[in-house]
Amino acid sequence: MASVEISGLKKAFGAVDVIHGVDLQIQDGEFVALVGPSGCGKSTLLRIISGLEPASAGEIVIDGEVVNHLNPRERNIAMVFQNYALYPHMSVAQNMGFNLKLSGLKRPEIDKKVSEVAKLLELDALLDRKPGQLSGGQRQRVAMGRAIVRDPAAFLFDEPLSNLDAKLRVQMRSEIKTLHQRVKTTSIYVTHDQIEAMTLADRVVILSGGNIEQVGSPIELYERPDNLFVAGFIGTPSMNLIDATIVKTDLGVAAHLASGQTVALTDRPGLDEHRKVVIGMRPEHFHTGSDGATLSGTTSLVEPTGAQTHLTFDTGGISAMAVLEGGVSIAMGDPISVSIDPEKIHVFDKGTGMRI
Repeated sequence: MASVEISGLKKAFGAVDVIHGVDLQIQDGEFVALVGPSGCGKSTLLRIISGLEPASAGEIVIDGEVVNHLNPRERNIAMVFQNYALYPHMSVAQNMGFNLKLSGLKRPEIDKKVSEVAKLLELDALLDRKPGQLSGGQRQRVAMGRAIVRDPAAFLFDEPLSNLDAKLRVQMRSEIKTLHQRVKTTSIYVTHDQIEAMTLADRVVILSGGNIEQVGSPIELYERPDNLFVAGFIGTPSMNLIDATIVKTDLGVAAHLASGQTVALTDRPGLDEHRKVVIGMRPEHFHTGSDGATLSGTTSLVEPTGAQTHLTFDTGGISAMAVLEGGVSIAMGDPISVSIDPEKIHVFDKGTGMRI
């Protein structure tokens, strides 16, 4: 196991800058997910750490050693790709042991390591099969097994589950998390799926346009997003973000919406009267009744999911969503009034997008 430190990392392809001075420290044994929209630079960052792409500037330190000048094999890392990258003519056992063979390890030692890892991944009954005879989930486990047998300083995962169907992705997600808890190897995991990042990682790195927007535990990102980008990116369904102006009323500070409604806020530094803000309310934090800050409108879409009902409603030309528990007797076109604890309303500066 090893720590990974990235300092002032930049990457340009010709005149196009794709990574803009990234600084990140990953602790020994930590599982960190890099997540963001397509084109944010997360896969490029992973390829630079692995040595598959050179950095334009900055340093990468693995286990206390600067590795910028080392090729991928010399960095003692193992990468698991989205397309598995298995040799089709080799058996599962041969695929898993191939890198050990290249390293000059003797056959008995290779067989022993492959057998141990195959048992860990429940592949021991499949060792004689070729990749073409395996399911997608089994091929993914073989790719992970090939990485594990090398006992690397760090695992790098490049969207390893994106080729699997939804049900299998959930299953493999659980397997990867269980595996990390067993082997405790430092892991860096790239995904565009925020649910995958939140459920797997100790810390999540949110990237946008080649910059780090925020780094934190999943619960920190969910409860205290630093800016509008993170607020809108983290959470399913997405946070409701509504333009407003701060007003002072007899009941305290509030957000005045374009619809004419006022939404009560908890007072906090920076909520100066007339300040232009964006208020954020998570759909799942709404409830029926008038206990809290209230938002009203006209229902435009009803989506029952069983345990919950997703309601989209129009409030003065602004579309908002509420996720309510259980069955709700509301139809399209019906008036709706929902409430939220003012403590759970996020406030961001309209100009900078930063949290207030």
